[in-house]
This record gives sequence, C-alpha cells and structure tokens, in this order.
Amino acid sequence: MSVRVGMIRGMRSERLVALLFTLQNRRGATAAELAEALGVSERTMHRDIAALREAGVPVWAEPGRHGGIRLVEGWRSRLDGLTSREAVALFAMSTPRALAGLGLGTAVSAAHAKVSASLPGPLREQAQQVAQRFHLDAPGWFRGEDEAAELAAVARAVWEQHRLTVRYRRGERLAERLLEPLGLVLKAGVWYLVAHVPEAGAEHRTIRTYRVSRIAEAEPHPERFERPEGFDLVEWWRESSAQFARALLRERIRIKLSPAGLRALSLIAEPDVSIEARNHAGPPDADGRVEVDLPVESHEVALGQMLRLGAEVEILDPPSLRAAFAEVATAMAARNG
Repeated sequence: MSVRVGMIRGMRSERLVALLFTLQNRRGATAAELAEALGVSERTMHRDIAALREAGVPVWAEPGRHGGIRLVEGWRSRLDGLTSREAVALFAMSTPRALAGLGLGTAVSAAHAKVSASLPGPLREQAQQVAQRFHLDAPGWFRGEDEAAELAAVARAVWEQHRLTVRYRRGERLAERLLEPLGLVLKAGVWYLVAHVPEAGAEHRTIRTYRVSRIAEAEPHPERFERPEGFDLVEWWRESSAQFARALLRERIRIKLSPAGLRALSLIAEPDVSIEARNHAGPPDADGRVEVDLPVESHEVALGQMLRLGAEVEILDPPSLRAAFAEVATAMAARNG
C-alpha cells in the first residue's frame, strides 16, 4: 500500500510529516505519547491520525497492554527526501529549544525521526554529514553578527571535502593558508571555520579556528582530502571553547562563601570553573562557610561577579578587591537605607 504523497505535501501542517516518520520509527505509541512528542494536545493528535488515514496511510490502533497506534507491519512511506525546513533543523539539531522558539519545533521532530528511522542509505549519510560538518553553538559569547563574504565558498568546500587556499586578514596584512576545512560553527552570529592545517613532516594534525568574516578570498582545490578518523566537531569545539575561556582567567581571588553563596557560584562563573572551585573548597567553618580560590578574568570583572553574591560572600584576597567591594556596598547601603 502506498501513500498519496501529493495529498500529504499539500497539507498545511508539517506536523503530519513529523507524525508519519515518528510512527514509522516506533513499534507502537499511545495518542498521549505521540501528542507529547510533537507538542500538541491529545485531541489534536487524534485529528492528525485521522488525517493520515484519509491520506491513505495505513494507521491502526492495537488494543491491549503492549498495543498502541502504529503503522501496518512492513509499510514504508516514500517521503525519503529532507524538506528545506528539516535541513535547517538538522543543521542546528543541537539547539531544539531555540528552533522551537522560531516555530521550527515540528521540523526538528520530523528531522530527528528521519535520522533515527531506517531510511535508505543516502538519507542516513546526508544526515550524518550535516551533523559532522555543521554546529550551532547557541549560548551568547562576545560579539554580534558580522559579514562573511566567503561563507558560501567555505561551506561548499566543507561539504565536498575540498582543500582551500584562503587569504586571511591579520591586522593590516593578508596571510595565505592552505586548509582542509573540517566544519563550520555559528556562534552568536559569527561564523567560524574549523580546519586542519597540513604541514609537511608534521607528526600530529594541527586543527585551528578561523573567523570566516576575516577570510578575504577562498580558492577551492579540485582534490579532496580525508577527514581525520573519529573527528567530532561538536566535542572539539566544546574543548576548544573551554580552553579559550580558561585562557581569559588570568587572575585569582580568594573568597569565603556561605552555603547559599556556594550554590550560587554557578550563576556567576562558567560551569567547569564553578565545579572545580567547589571540588577544591576548604573545610566548612562553624557557620558552614567555606574558602574558595576562584580564577577570574580581572579584578574589575570579579567585583561585578561578587556583588551579585551580596552578603553570601566575603572577599579575603586581594585587599584591593575587598576594599572596592566594601566601598560599593557602603554606597548602596547609604542610598537604600
């Protein structure tokens, strides 16, 4: 039995496509479970199931403890190609909440269902290639959007695994590099190219990050290159970002925190920094307060962080930061007393 593809494509709601592939990937699910998975009410889900039946999809409900709504055994749809919205969803599959806020939540569900379903090989390979080569890092960093004139050429080289000769702006001069582009990362509106720098005689691969907006020219080479075996773009980016963040923390301060202050430490510091500080905290005193060494970017930045902790923190060192904290606290008390 085959689905009337044209009829489904003509329907307004992409939710039906998401439902179809979710059913195709499950042995059985209740209407409540399907509704929760696709973010709709149970009543809406029953209407969607009826719409699929009307379109020729063999959906049936099996009664009993291990039953549920399912497709006829052995039936597969012929909707094997990714829609443009699903491609966008796959491109940014690591940030489903952000996509949901843009109204792409259903596309995310459809894309994930397609990836996990046992579809033809080309589709599986396409989904895997997207995940391996493109990463959207959602949390804000330091900059807004910038223009990246060579983004299309770089993205094409990433996708097709072609070497690139780039001319990269370093201050007032242009530096030329031969690169093997491994992936693109979008961070807070700024595109970054993650690339291997092939060096003659090098024993280890050198992987570096380049801001795409600083690439003045990108010239692809006809020959393809081999991606490093086991290279994980998301994991590499996370580690690289963590190293960058740690490099910014050039100063150290010593503070004493109440139990509430210790719990709130994660609100003012990066997760790995706050975890390390808690793990190496001194023994609690009679009031449960502990001493902590905390790496900070600068004493000026640290002052703002400590003020967020209010009375839950006592600054022990350096004396200059302690004095600045006391001065601001005194002024605040005077204005609000």
